[in-house]
Amino acid sequence: MRIVIRTILVRTISIIVTLFIVTALLYATVMLTPAETRATLYLPKRLPSRMTEQQYQKLIDNIIERYHLNDPYPLQYAYWLGNLVKGEWGYSPTQQKDVLTALLEKTPVTAELTIYSILLFIPLGLISGVFAGARKNKLADHGFRLTAYIATTLPSFILALLLMAFFYVDLYWFAPARTSTTVTLLINSDQFRQITGLLTIDGLLNGRPDVTVDAFRHLAMPVFTLAIVHWATLGRVTRAEMIEEMNQEYVIAARARGIPEGRITWRHTLRNAIAPAMTSSLLSATALLTGVFVVEILYEFHGISDIAVKSMTYTPDAPAALGFAIYSVVIVLVLMAILDLVQTILDPRARERG
Repeated sequence: MRIVIRTILVRTISIIVTLFIVTALLYATVMLTPAETRATLYLPKRLPSRMTEQQYQKLIDNIIERYHLNDPYPLQYAYWLGNLVKGEWGYSPTQQKDVLTALLEKTPVTAELTIYSILLFIPLGLISGVFAGARKNKLADHGFRLTAYIATTLPSFILALLLMAFFYVDLYWFAPARTSTTVTLLINSDQFRQITGLLTIDGLLNGRPDVTVDAFRHLAMPVFTLAIVHWATLGRVTRAEMIEEMNQEYVIAARARGIPEGRITWRHTLRNAIAPAMTSSLLSATALLTGVFVVEILYEFHGISDIAVKSMTYTPDAPAALGFAIYSVVIVLVLMAILDLVQTILDPRARERG
C-alpha cells in the first residue's frame, strides 16, 4: 500500500513539474509575437458593434497594461499561469464561448472514443500475444504475425476510408458521425439528460437503450481504427516476452512435474511477461490520444479536435489553439499517471522497484 501511495505522490509531482515546463515553453513561443497580438487573448466576449480604430487601440492598450504584457517574461508567465489556474483561458471567437468551457464540453466525445479503444486493444493485445507466443511457428502464430504486420503498416486514414467504403457505402452497417439523425434530435431535446456525457452510458441512465445501441454502432469503426495499430504493437511485445519466458528453467520444471500447459501459460509465464506488456500498453495509450484527433476528423466526431481545427481553419483563434495544446498535455500526463499506477498494482516487480 505504501508503494502505491508513493507512486501517486511521485506521479503528482512529476505532472506538476512537467506542466510548469510545458506551459513555460508554450508561453515563451507566444511571447515571440508582439504584445498587441497577445492582447487579443484577453479580448472581451462581445465587442461593441460600432468601435472606432482609436477605441479599439485604447482597449488593446488597457489589456496590455492590465495583464502586464510588456513586463519581463517571468512576470508575464506568472500572471498568465495564474489565469490558467483560475480557469480564465481566454475567449474563443470560433467557439463563441470561453476556451475552457468549450474544451470541457467536447471532452466526453473524445473520452468515450479513447476509453473504448483502450478497453479493446489492451485485452485483445495481451490475449493474442499470449496465444501466438505459446504456439510459436504454428499456424496461429503465423496468422497473428501477418495480421499484426498489416495493422502496423496501414495508415489510420487509409484504414478509415476502407472501412467506410465497405461497412458504410456498401453494407450501410455502420455510419460516420457520433449518432444517427433521429438520436441526435433526441439527445438535443429536453427529453434526454446528458449526465456523464458518454452516450453509451447516458442512454441506459435515461432508460433509452436504443441510444446506447446507436452510439455503439457509430463507435465501432472509429474505435477499431484507433485500436488496431496499438493492438498489433502490444500483441507483438507480449508474444516476444512469452517466447522468452517459455524457455526459462521454471517452465521446463513445471512441465516435468506434469502441470497442464494452459496453467503454465496463463498463471506462471504470463505473470512474468506482463511487465513489458504493461509498459507497451502505457506508451500505446498515450500515443492513442494523438491519433484520436485524426480519427475524430475522419469520422465526424466533434470532440476536442474540432476546437483545434476551427482555430486554424477559419478566423485565427489563438486562445483556442493554445488552450487545446495545454489541455492535450494535461490529458496525456493524467492518463500516463493512471496507467503507471495500474502497472504498480498489477506487477510485483514494479512494486519491488518502487
